[in-house]
Amino acid sequence: MTRIFFQRHDFDRDLQRYLEWLDREIPGRAASGEYRPKIDVVESADVVDVIADLPGVPANSIRVLFASGTLVIAGHKHVPSCDHRDATFHVAERGFGRFAYGIRLATAVDGHRVRARLHAGELHVTLPRIEERRGRERQIAIQSDGE
Repeated sequence: MTRIFFQRHDFDRDLQRYLEWLDREIPGRAASGEYRPKIDVVESADVVDVIADLPGVPANSIRVLFASGTLVIAGHKHVPSCDHRDATFHVAERGFGRFAYGIRLATAVDGHRVRARLHAGELHVTLPRIEERRGRERQIAIQSDGE
């Protein structure tokens, strides 16, 4: 796997590099538009929890990275396979396509203990808080309960 390093001074350029890497690594994902998942960030005394709504997105289409105090959730929500060429849409609200969400954390977290779990269409990323910020980029494995 290619390593992508995020620098604080040029996060936008680094995120663009990561999206280009995803285009190469996940075949067929660039064919559709952009998707914007709904995300909650909740901080307690012990952890920062990030919850992303990703219905219909399998774990192998999501990448979670943590580097330089920034959590990145990126991937692709595929258009379901169905034939609507001769149909008339009356309502079309569901979004599909690639997505990338970068969250800069104001609090120090332990990048080596970050955990991600995909359950019932929700991605839960738990970042344990620490006193001091130290660490390197780490890709977070996503547990899936077989969706």
